Amino acid sequence: MTLAIFDLDNTLLAGDSDHAWGEFLVEEGIVDPEEYRKANDRFYQEYLNGELDILRYLSFALQPLAKHEMSQLLAWRDQFMEKKVRPMMQRKAGELLDTHRTLGHTLMIITATNHFVTEPIAAELGIEHLIATEPELKDGRYTGQVAGTPSFQDGKVSRLNHWLADTGESLDGAWFFSDSHNDVPLLEAVDNPVAVDPDPTLESLARKRNWKILSLRD
Repeated sequence: MTLAIFDLDNTLLAGDSDHAWGEFLVEEGIVDPEEYRKANDRFYQEYLNGELDILRYLSFALQPLAKHEMSQLLAWRDQFMEKKVRPMMQRKAGELLDTHRTLGHTLMIITATNHFVTEPIAAELGIEHLIATEPELKDGRYTGQVAGTPSFQDGKVSRLNHWLADTGESLDGAWFFSDSHNDVPLLEAVDNPVAVDPDPTLESLARKRNWKILSLRD
């Protein structure tokens, strides 16, 4: 198979689902509005700057999952999809996905955002394969801890390599689409790296290396 791999936030989506989930929690009064918003915004800026300590961030971001029953979390997630995620979906992203389906490529999302948040987004986009940061589950409840390696920066390459080993597939002819300089390790690992609405650091690198640059923004 030929893999067409996509980052999610600010690539397929016109926004960041991880940050938006935090905003949703604030707006619904699920978390302390002032403190949580301040921390959520600070971590997001650190991510944009390439300075994010992923484990420190996840110890913050996964706590709300640990404090509530799964049934309540799933109900909130349905509301989140309607209020926050669907408005971020892009027509041109859907067209790009359809182009790769027509070519017979196998579609995959690799994202640093956690699996709880991203699972329904991948399903709505019709993408079967999802590699996301995994929140630890015990006895049907989230613990607030991470299970395994977060799929962030080099962790995306590590998680993908494990998937390739498990499935017997390869990166021959693979594509990867991303907006972020945080994804340079995976962009360098594929035959067809594409910068999508890239941040300034990635755009500069893509131009130097003659990587394709495209926009999915309407």
